[in-house]
Order: sequence, then C-alpha cells, then structure tokens
Amino acid sequence: MATTTTHSHDERGGAVRDGAPAASGTPPQKKRDALLDNAKFLLIILVVIGHAIEPVTDTRLANAVYFWIYLFHMPAFVLISGYLSRSFDGSGRRIDKLLTTVAAPYLIFWGIYALQSLSVDRNLPDGPLEPLWLTWFLAALFVWRLTVPLWTRIRWPFAVSVGVSLAGGFVVTGDALGVSRIISLMPFFVAGLLLEQRHFDFLKNTWVRVWSAGVVLVTAAMSYIYLEQMSREWVYWRESLIDRDVEILPVGIPGRIIFLALAFALTAAFLSLAPRRTTWFTRFGALTMYVFLLHGLVIRIAEQFGWYEFTDDVLGGYGAFALNTVLAAAFAFILCSPWVRKATAWAVEPRIDWILRRDRDSAPPVFTAPRS
Repeated sequence: MATTTTHSHDERGGAVRDGAPAASGTPPQKKRDALLDNAKFLLIILVVIGHAIEPVTDTRLANAVYFWIYLFHMPAFVLISGYLSRSFDGSGRRIDKLLTTVAAPYLIFWGIYALQSLSVDRNLPDGPLEPLWLTWFLAALFVWRLTVPLWTRIRWPFAVSVGVSLAGGFVVTGDALGVSRIISLMPFFVAGLLLEQRHFDFLKNTWVRVWSAGVVLVTAAMSYIYLEQMSREWVYWRESLIDRDVEILPVGIPGRIIFLALAFALTAAFLSLAPRRTTWFTRFGALTMYVFLLHGLVIRIAEQFGWYEFTDDVLGGYGAFALNTVLAAAFAFILCSPWVRKATAWAVEPRIDWILRRDRDSAPPVFTAPRS
C-alpha cells in the first residue's frame, strides 16, 4: 500500500505528482515502475481476500489459504513501502507529505471504523493512539518513515533491524501505535530501503524464477499439511512472545526466525514471479490505498448484516469460501473505480494543506542508503 497512490517513482525511490512539471534544472522524472505497480495491486487483492475469507475459514483448505496469504502479503507490502521511502530525509517537505498521506488518513479512518464498531457494540481501543483493525499499517508506516534517516546512518542496518525484531519478542509491547508490528516487521522495511535495481534484475533470472515457483508450491503445501494448525499469531505479528506467553526457547525465537525467513523467501518469490511489463491492471497499482482503507468497511458491514452466515448456510463451507474469494477480488477492482475514488478522496487523500506552515525547505538533502 505504499502511500504513493498518485505518484511516479523518481530515481531515488521517492515520488512526484503525476503530471507535475519537474523543478527548474532537475532531470525529467522516470516513468512508474510497472513491476512495483503490478506487485502492489496483486498484493492488495490478497489483502482483501485474506480479510474477506477470515470469517469462513472453517474448512482446512480455506484455513490453509488464509494462513499462506498471511505468511507474506503484509511483509511484502512493508518491503515495497521501504523501497518507496528511500528519499525520506526528515525535511519539512517530506514531513508535510507524511502528515497529509499517512497521519491524516489514519485519524479519519480510525474514526470511521470506530463508528462502525460502535454500531455493532464492538469493543474499541482506549484512544486513537491504539490502531483500530487495519489502520495499524498507517501508524506503522508513519513511524517507519520517521526512522529512515537513522537507518541510513548506521552500519549493517539490516542486521540491526533483524536484531531489533527478535529482541521485540522479549518485551511487553502494549497496544500503542501497534508497536509490536512496527518492531517485528522492521526488517522488511529496512530491506526495502537497501534494495537497488540490480536486486530486482537478479530476481528475473530464469533459475530464480524456477526457485520462486518451488517456494510458492512448497509453502502452499506446508500451509495445508502443517502450518494451518498453528496459531495465527505467528503471522499476525501483533503480539510479542511475552504477550503470547510463548517460551523464548526452544519455541519462541526459533519460531520467529523461521517465519521471518518464510516471509522473506515468499516476498522474493512473489517479486520474481510478478509481471514486469505494463499489463491491463498495472494502472491500479497506483490506487492501492483506496482499496486498503475502504475494503474493510465493506467487509465489516457485510458481516454486520449476516452475509457470512447466509453464504455458509446456503453454499456450505467450501462454497462460501469460493464465493467470498471471487467477490473479494472483484471488489478490489470496484474500489479503484473513478466514482468510488471521487466519492472517497476526502478521506483517503484529504487536503489538509491549510493546517501546514507555508515555509518549506527549498532543496532538502537526500540521504543515500548504505549498502549492506
């Protein structure tokens, strides 16, 4: 979901408004990266499917598909978000953008989901600093982007981020800002910061694509045979090992390492197998934030009015799973439609320039991520 919903990627991994003229004396901006847009849209479809089928995962197949999706779909999004955040330097211009594209939508949708939750007597967090359902990603992205200058200044940033992620399992994290997910998924964001074009070029080698297909098949089989029986908290990343009362050894730390490795392997495999050329759905990759923020409301309302009980009673477990999978994919496209975007832009891309100071950095420095 990286929050470049209406942007083109620049050569430093940043973004500019589509159609905006380049500043005087600067080189023309590169076109959008088709691979990233394709990957983002395919991932957002998996996000919608994962949320849509969660209430109908009573069958082993549905539970295995759900678990397999959660093995990597959000880690992959976090990695792409890291790659698209490489130009964040803490300048006034970047902070303004962070406030308008991340902080403001977070507060707006926290309120929207809070109202929907109140309508069905669902328990609410203590306040807006505790993310409500899928708003955790925006809270995490806000924090991750603020840390970019830090990661560009230290040696061995990826190794340090893995250490931080593993150490996070030893502490009681609490619910503020979804800090457990921020810490646990940090290695994927930092890995994205360190990515270069040569890494994407490496993934298109034939032998890598063959390996990637094998990873997908093996992990899918593992999910059906074994992993679907495990606690989903391993792939939610929302609680520390202490919060879950899991022994640090021999289960906790080895388990986190295994799931980190599986997520990285599947993320690499996904990026290797994703289309690199411009396809009929590439243009939707710029609109993933609309899908992400809006689809949860559709699912919550459908659940509120008994949709899942109805489909399960009429079609049975497998039929309800199949129908909701197809409808979820279809809704991903609907939520990208012009009329939906026009009606919801006030919330997804709010205009809050009036609240920002007008003095901005004219030429902020850009940090270059160190090579690991």
